[in-house]
Amino acid sequence: MCLDSVLLMKRTAFSIFRYAYNKPVIIRGLTDNTKFRLLCSKSSLLEEYGDRTVRLSTANTYSYRKVDVPFQDYVNILLRPQSADALGSDTLYFFGDNNFTEWQSLFEQYKPPPYVLPHTSGAYSFGIAGPGTGVPFHWHGPGYSEVIYGRKRWFLYPPEKEPNFHPNHTTLSWVKETYPHLLEEEAPLECTIRPGEVLYFPDRWWHATLNLDTSVFISTFLG
Repeated sequence: MCLDSVLLMKRTAFSIFRYAYNKPVIIRGLTDNTKFRLLCSKSSLLEEYGDRTVRLSTANTYSYRKVDVPFQDYVNILLRPQSADALGSDTLYFFGDNNFTEWQSLFEQYKPPPYVLPHTSGAYSFGIAGPGTGVPFHWHGPGYSEVIYGRKRWFLYPPEKEPNFHPNHTTLSWVKETYPHLLEEEAPLECTIRPGEVLYFPDRWWHATLNLDTSVFISTFLG
């Protein structure tokens, strides 16, 4: 089942009240991040941040191992397609744990979605990952996710409908081994986010992600 999508120009109130607490939605026409996209090219990032240390996390649901590596080593050595038989605990993923002091000049060029929920503010998580990588099913608070380069496929379930998954198996293995055998009533909502699109996800919705290409992406968590 595919997600709804809306074009947000001047008709924001209707969409906010319809989706904010109830269901995820793809939003188009929110912001122009052309400048941020240019700064996120491979050459620009390596020139500016290549010798900086970044913190990687394992791509499993519950127990995250952290590994610190030079950013240029992550891009040149670890940023590769996901192996089909790799476990989440063996897959290193650059998303979140960002050093906001060192990366401030980049993040201040990003134009986040201009709408927040009452009594919340936004916090960024920036990431880069290879094709076939992703995070298996998990949940947290509400927020936005935007793809700067590449495509990211999302699978979502409402809070009361916990999906069938193994917390240490990758999203790629779930898509190949479990997803094709789901009954219609067991199927998730799903979508593929491309540059210029933003996915809004409400509080506590289960979701898993799968990067279809080498992707650069940023989330704005509302807390």
